[in-house]
Amino acid sequence: MHKSTSPAFLLRLFLPFGLGYFVSYVFRTVNAVIAPDLVADLSLSPADLGLLTSAYFLTFAAFQLPLGMLLDRFGSRRVESALLVFAAAGALLFAVADSLTGLLIGRALIGLGVSACLMAAFKSFSAWLPVEKIPFANGVQMVSGGLGALTATTPVQAALEITDWRGVFMALAGLGLLAAIVVFLVVPEQSKDTQPESFREQLQGLKTVLQSKAFWCIAPWAFTAQSAYLSIQGLWSGPWLRDVGGFSRPMVADTLFWIAVAMIIGYFAFGSLAGRLAKYGVRPSTVAAGGMGIFILVQLLLVLFPEYAVTLWIGFGFFGTACILPYAVLAQVFPKHLTGRSNTTLNLLVFVCAFSAQWLIGAVIGLWPTDATGGYQPEGYRAAFLILIGCQLLAAGWFWFAGLRSKRSQLG
Repeated sequence: MHKSTSPAFLLRLFLPFGLGYFVSYVFRTVNAVIAPDLVADLSLSPADLGLLTSAYFLTFAAFQLPLGMLLDRFGSRRVESALLVFAAAGALLFAVADSLTGLLIGRALIGLGVSACLMAAFKSFSAWLPVEKIPFANGVQMVSGGLGALTATTPVQAALEITDWRGVFMALAGLGLLAAIVVFLVVPEQSKDTQPESFREQLQGLKTVLQSKAFWCIAPWAFTAQSAYLSIQGLWSGPWLRDVGGFSRPMVADTLFWIAVAMIIGYFAFGSLAGRLAKYGVRPSTVAAGGMGIFILVQLLLVLFPEYAVTLWIGFGFFGTACILPYAVLAQVFPKHLTGRSNTTLNLLVFVCAFSAQWLIGAVIGLWPTDATGGYQPEGYRAAFLILIGCQLLAAGWFWFAGLRSKRSQLG
């Protein structure tokens, strides 16, 4: 049996990366539960809360292009383990900070530290696994993120009965350091089949990605859809359930728990579906388009029919996972030595947009006055969500237009 398909080897590949991405997703989504405590302790406005939470996305995004070159040059094991140490330091700083500035710096360090947790795994999968297995492998990796999102709901709410949000982040700092050690000691080292590229050659590879028509066909829809998914699910889903749905705090945590369960199922289902349909000639881009199209519909239904909150939010968690499939599409478009740069280039766009969207939602919500209990107005959520839906519809239109134009040029 080839080492890349033996059970022992696959465990060395999947489990450490899974732990790292689990930690990453807990950090990404935990503020949806602890937001009321942060607002109460530091008197944050909606825009402040959005900025604080989205600082994770900003540093995450800023590091994506150098990350791609580092992954292609030094491999996933060394890069991810080193960066996770920064995440642990950021969580420790967040736990002891007593000002918005301190929290922002801690949150920014966390974003930098977990910036490789998904891309490093994708890079290793593309290096070790057959190309037809990549969508399923990526889906399995995303399941670990779903488990992190699940942990950041009801379990965190339960932990807040024992300690406060600072104690939660102290524990996360230790977990981040543990993940760094496990990745460094367990993940197999990627073999070097060729001489390392020079810096100039790396930049040329990045230029190849940026000039690719295939990349720009799917990238706009991928980053607008993912930015909506990440910014809403990672923060504003909790306040929405409180202010629009009228849920109590325990009910909010329970609903977020089921959204995370739907996310886990969705990542596994879409990864498996894309792999199975590929055997019948259905491309992953087609599966991605179908899933992201339904995701837009679910968001629109949330705006129009908030009385069906639980069902629609579970649908949000499930169909939003289709947004990850464009990474598998790019892994099939570009040669293996460019997969790190192609995926991190898309990730750069995704997280710049996620930062912008998470802050924008808070800014739009802040245009309406708070109610007597400090809650936000449903009209603010409605306006903010419609802006994100409009952006996704424009990007979806471009995807279909660019695809048709490409087919016509091939026929002509």
